[in-house]
Amino acid sequence: MDAAGGTTGEAAEQGLPPLVRPVAELSADERALYSRHLLLGAIGDEGQRRLRGASVFVVGAGGLGAPVLLYLAAAGVGRITVVDDDEVDLGNLHRQVIHSVAAVGQPKVESARERLAGLAPGVRVDALHTRLDALNIMALLEGHHLVVDGSDNFATRYLVSDACEIAGIPLIWGTIDRFRAQLAVFWSRPPAPAEPVSLRDLYPSPPPPGSVPSCAEAGVIGALPGTVGSMMAMEAVKLITGAGRPLLGRLVLLDLLEATNRTVTIRPDPSREPVTELPDGSDDASCEVRSPELAEVPTVTAVDLGSELAGRPGAAAPVLVDVRGAGERSIARIDPSVWVPLDTVAEDAADPTGLLGRAAAQGPLVIYCKSGMRSARAAATLAAAGFAGVRSLEGGIDAWTRDVDPSLPGY
Repeated sequence: MDAAGGTTGEAAEQGLPPLVRPVAELSADERALYSRHLLLGAIGDEGQRRLRGASVFVVGAGGLGAPVLLYLAAAGVGRITVVDDDEVDLGNLHRQVIHSVAAVGQPKVESARERLAGLAPGVRVDALHTRLDALNIMALLEGHHLVVDGSDNFATRYLVSDACEIAGIPLIWGTIDRFRAQLAVFWSRPPAPAEPVSLRDLYPSPPPPGSVPSCAEAGVIGALPGTVGSMMAMEAVKLITGAGRPLLGRLVLLDLLEATNRTVTIRPDPSREPVTELPDGSDDASCEVRSPELAEVPTVTAVDLGSELAGRPGAAAPVLVDVRGAGERSIARIDPSVWVPLDTVAEDAADPTGLLGRAAAQGPLVIYCKSGMRSARAAATLAAAGFAGVRSLEGGIDAWTRDVDPSLPGY
């Protein structure tokens, strides 16, 4: 990956040919609806007819998917397929602007379809309330011109990228984190002389599980997915119509808090073996397997922990240790609990007079986070430091809220 001081190749200078054949003609109502597009030399009548002939597969109806879906439908894309297995939650609405308070609890794809029906009634929207996996994705992608990935986890991102590489379908890819984002276009079989480039040329493999916080753990400013999702929709428009210069082979890095952006060039890795098949089983096969060290960490379920805290004759009550960030703790916490953020666990454990040492003297430690991944890492660190009997709360505070104390707010 190199700093983009200049372009490489004729295709980078001249853009790419249109991806989609135009439909025969626009109706009078469509000409009125898309009149501002018709005025643009780079789009015009032919480009709008290409948009009407396009079929786009959108992964996710959440933060990135919301603006992608709104702007693709509003642009007149003929067919949109959206896949998401989640339901609308109140905590989604500050950034997932396609949904409403009235839609809380409803499948996101159904909420999105209802919103798009009112925005662009001539657009066909296929809503799939399911989870993508290695067994269904190839069949679902058939008949689509391109894919826009707005997923929020590494397993799905790599699954989608690998499937697009096998199918030769262009992939518009974006990620968001707090105030920062990344955006790129990947395509394993672009028209010559453009070079093929994939997510695995940029990031060969997913990061270790739990090493990168999700938006639910780290937070995200609501305007960020709006900004990035709009840019992703624009990349789709460019690929469909042949307008402008798409981001194929380039990565955009955004920081909205600092109001900065830069672009770097992505080059194909000549040593990388092309992806030719997906792993057997689900999308968890390659991305969510815990390391052997974390797999050996003792755990306790929320229900069993609740029973232990209620008291057993002759048994010391567990001492809870919260390793989440300050923002997460301000939303919900299990009381009483000791707060030791994950990045300070090793330092505190090395101090005999530290908070963890004093807590361990009062009873067996149970570590918790949001979902159980960070707490497992903390428990492994403590075990290596000589702490005995440390356990991780299986499923984290999410499981505690679901199974023991539903009064706690989710996030």
